[in-house]
Formats: sequence, structure tokens, C-alpha cells
Amino acid sequence: MKGIILAGGSGTRLYPTTLVTSKQLLPVFDKPMIYYPLSVLMLAGIRNILIITTEKDVPEFQKLLGDGKHFGINLSYKIQKQPNGLAEAFIIGEDFIGKDCVTLILGDNIFFGPRFSGTLKYRSKQVEKEGGACIFSYPVKQPERFGIVEFDKDGRVVSIEEKPEKPKSKYAVTGLYMYDNSVINYAKNLTPSARGELEITDINNIYLKNNLLRMERLGRGFSWLDTGTHESLLQAGQYVQTIEENQGIKMACLEEVAFRMKFLSKSKILSNIKNVKNNEYYDYVRSLVG
Repeated sequence: MKGIILAGGSGTRLYPTTLVTSKQLLPVFDKPMIYYPLSVLMLAGIRNILIITTEKDVPEFQKLLGDGKHFGINLSYKIQKQPNGLAEAFIIGEDFIGKDCVTLILGDNIFFGPRFSGTLKYRSKQVEKEGGACIFSYPVKQPERFGIVEFDKDGRVVSIEEKPEKPKSKYAVTGLYMYDNSVINYAKNLTPSARGELEITDINNIYLKNNLLRMERLGRGFSWLDTGTHESLLQAGQYVQTIEENQGIKMACLEEVAFRMKFLSKSKILSNIKNVKNNEYYDYVRSLVG
């Protein structure tokens, strides 16, 4: 399984801040936004990851993350010239994906909840072994604003409808998707939607039509946050602050994830951060591995 983070777009809803930097480089409390989706892929056991972003933002992501070696992963970068839809990620990333399966996560999505790493690894192995796809859904208060999943009486997915006037459930499709290698050809053969984009919902509906779409419900005790507006970005930062200060942990601390996933040894992590002093984030890392 390989991973893709889609971190392109112009971030117009966050203007004027995003006139000078990528949305995914903005801070969510104490770390850049990109750390959160990157930690999800790492928790799934994925170590080969492609970041798709704009041409002007590639150098900034490289400055922040480099080749990923200091997190025990392998990072590469590709450019999305125009925001032509989420499904274009599989066309842009075709050479990177090769013959493997792939997990796509949106760069402005934050996930946090119990036993999430186990769920991610289970679903990843399931797609690798059995093929097909897996999407992740979450109950929302205003389902008419999202892509909504309809279920039958046995809990199987019946349909996915984008921003329905009359939602058939309260479960929204989140920005986390796992696919077998067929997704590349499906994406290549998509017809752009009325808004001129290659829609991820169309990809999901192909798998659904072929009876190859699974779904993982993320329910009570779990949090899914989309940080695409000023309000949601502020709320996400406050949420992260509350969790970290109340529980004494760090969300999406990449060094901690690398340590717990055994991507890096204690000595390597300490060597990577030895020159950073008087910093609460890195003091936390030292307290874990020192």
C-alpha cells in the first residue's frame, strides 16, 4: 500500500492567508496542518508517500518535510497544475503507485480516535488481499453539505449522493479512501462533472456498482475535522489544544508515530532533534524516547 496526500488547490476560502502559503502549511495549534494527514498514513503502516501540491508550494513542503527520512518514510512530490478534482490524484500519481494499492487522504482532514491505527492497518490489508475499495464515513449534523452514504437494512452501502437535498442518512464520506490498483484506470476513464472536475464520488460509485466498495463507520468517540474555512481552522486548533493539554499527549507528532510504528530507533530520533532546544514540541518527543 502506498499513500497520497492531496495538498493542492488555491485555498480561496482561507484568503488572504493562503495568498502567501499553502493551506496545508498553516498551523493547527502547534504543528503544520500537513502533519495530521501524514500521521494517518504512517499509522496505517504506509511508508512510501506522495504529496501532490501546486508548483509554487513544492519548495515549501520540501523545506518542511524533505525526503521524509527523518520520519522513517519516503516522501516524493508531484504538481497538480489546476484543481481538476480529487480523482486526478491517481492520474498524476500513476507512476508512483505502480502496481500497488493506494490510500488517498485530503491534506486538510484531521482524524482522531481510539484504536484508529488498528482499523487503518486492518482495512489496508483487506484491500491489498481482497481488492476493491474502502471509504470512511462519519455522522454529521448537516448532511446536505456533504457526500452522503445510504445503507440497506443490513448496513451495506446502497448509494452515495453528493450534497443531497433530502439526505438518506447522516453519514458523510470523509477525505480518506483506500483503493486497489484498478483506481488508476477508473480515474483515466472518468468524464468530468458539470463543474469540470474528476469526482471521487464517481470513483466510489464504480466500486459500488461492482460490489467492491466497503465502508468503515467512524462513530461515537471519534473526531473528523475539515479545516477548509477560517471557522473550522480555529475550531480544529482549539480541539487539538484541548486534547493535548487535558491528556498530556501530542496529536500527529510524526516523531512519536515513527517511534511507535518502529520506523525509527530512539537513537535516530534523538540524533535528528539534538540541535533543537527550548521547544515544547521537541521536549515532548525527548520525554517519550529519551
